[in-house]
Amino acid sequence: MKFVIFNADDFGYGRGVNRGIREAHERGVVTATTLVVNGAAVDEAVSMARDLPRLSVGLHVNFTNEAQQLFDFDDLVLVKQELRRQFDRCCELLGRKPAHLDSHQHVHRDPRRRALFQELAREHELPLRDELPVVFKGGFYGQWEYGKGERDKVSVEALSWMLENEIHHGGLYEVSCHPGYFDPEASYVYHGEREWELETLCHPRIREVLAEQKIEVLNYDQLKGVLARLNAAA
Repeated sequence: MKFVIFNADDFGYGRGVNRGIREAHERGVVTATTLVVNGAAVDEAVSMARDLPRLSVGLHVNFTNEAQQLFDFDDLVLVKQELRRQFDRCCELLGRKPAHLDSHQHVHRDPRRRALFQELAREHELPLRDELPVVFKGGFYGQWEYGKGERDKVSVEALSWMLENEIHHGGLYEVSCHPGYFDPEASYVYHGEREWELETLCHPRIREVLAEQKIEVLNYDQLKGVLARLNAAA
């Protein structure tokens, strides 16, 4: 058995992003997303989520926006306060706890901040990106050099190769993605690449590869049930 969650970051970041995530879920393979509670279009994203019951919604903790520090996140007291504030705001917006946790530009990977994220995840029994049992795959990304988009990195061929070669039997994986539409009102560093991702995530060949590789696609709301299946088969 092989399982993949396709998680779209940045829900609520902007209207073009929201529109792309919705389309990648309805027409493509995206099954989960994470909400930016201090994003410019968060209210629209929350409204969309109410109409998408099969899209699990987590929290995309945002301390940086476009690589700027929104506060001094070397101050761990402030980090804990802001992390908890964004978590509480997410619960308020969704009317429930988020399905999982991750962070914008991976700020939780710093070992000092990571401990605070782990504490929150354990407290609420939530999956945290980069933590087992879910193996994180971040290779589907179109800008490995700052400001330089590379379409081949998010092509149908690239994603197909990842699914054929990096998803292994008995494994549970998250493939992160950033679908969206170009938004003339926004000035993101990662921008036009979002449309390339959207095109690939909605391409029929990706579903064919999933079927050929016998990969089951799920969302974070289904995680506990799948873990029970894997444990029973072990």
